[in-house]
Amino acid sequence: MFKTYYNGIIRKYIILFGTLFNDIYINRKGLTTDQDYVQTLKIPLSYGPKEKFLARVEADPSFARPAAIVLPRMSFEIVDMSYSPDRKLPKITRIVSVKDDDANSLNYVYAPVPYDINIDLSIMTKNADDGTQIVEQILPYFTPDFTATINVLTDPNVKLDIPIVLNNISYSDTYEGDFISRRAIIWTLNFTVRGYLFGPVTKNGGKIINLANSALYSTMTSADPNDLVKVSPGLLANGSPTSDINLTIDKDLIFANNNFGFVRDFAGYGEE
Repeated sequence: MFKTYYNGIIRKYIILFGTLFNDIYINRKGLTTDQDYVQTLKIPLSYGPKEKFLARVEADPSFARPAAIVLPRMSFEIVDMSYSPDRKLPKITRIVSVKDDDANSLNYVYAPVPYDINIDLSIMTKNADDGTQIVEQILPYFTPDFTATINVLTDPNVKLDIPIVLNNISYSDTYEGDFISRRAIIWTLNFTVRGYLFGPVTKNGGKIINLANSALYSTMTSADPNDLVKVSPGLLANGSPTSDINLTIDKDLIFANNNFGFVRDFAGYGEE
């Protein structure tokens, strides 16, 4: 029943989300407030649950091990996915592209299915100022959404504007007063990626239609049409579009990737 295929779209959404937060820095001042910045840190970003990183911090609070986790850092993970019926498109809608090696053949895919992907971004720091610096660099861009363009399919070539919505922000401080325990301040930002998932792409999905016949009736009860309209592509010999039936080259010499015009011929009923 189901066809084996993989478009890698969910992976592209993960990469898109991570790219947005992969270039955040914080500055630290010296002991006096009027001193210039003495340290600039790039915040590392990883995919995975924050619990894994916190467990690593608690297991080695003194950072004596070579592979110890250094704060601050950020992590993100997909929390859940849900169908979005309010963004549903007609099922029979197709996105079509012309094959590169055959200008009269088509590749197509049906309209995508909308899904909301909820992602948690966790910001873990050991002091409050680091956390607020990171959060203030993120929040002004989400009002409450930020839209990015992503190339979800290559053939047919489909680019979509994907809104990323900031839903809520939570704050927690795991420090409980024990001098041995390591302090960890955690900001959790919940986002929704309003994405789309595509089905399999159909290769060689039919031929280009280069002639359309339309019958015109004077009334809805007429038995025979009054006129016959033929619509076909129009192209001059130099490659320019035209709508003049007397100047166009043969329709079979015009391909889908040409910049053609439209020729309308009122042939009359009974004429060929």
